[in-house]
Amino acid sequence: MYKGIHHVSLLVTDIEKAKHFYGSVIGFEESDERPDFDFPGAWYEVGNTQIHLIVHDEGKTLRGTTALDSRDGHFAIRVSDIEAFIHRMEAHEVEILDKPNSKTGWHQVFISDPDGNLIEFNS
Repeated sequence: MYKGIHHVSLLVTDIEKAKHFYGSVIGFEESDERPDFDFPGAWYEVGNTQIHLIVHDEGKTLRGTTALDSRDGHFAIRVSDIEAFIHRMEAHEVEILDKPNSKTGWHQVFISDPDGNLIEFNS
């Protein structure tokens, strides 16, 4: 019945800043499939899933901090080369929470976008 997660929607406060982070810093590919909604946003392709960035001033899901807390709400992306990902984040001076010996059995790296949305990358 379930085929997978189609998209994850994240609130952002500054779409241009968010697009720079998700496109230039992380390296996600922006999709041209986004309809012409009456609010700012962007869609990114990540494997078979999309990340939808949305500016919504009345939204309630912003954490109010960019502090890295691996137990706070987040979504996870599997990467083929965690060391290359770490080097990319270091090159862009993005703070990481590196958990190479996680109890999960995989290497986890947590980052925050400029609005405090947490993302786990693992391998």
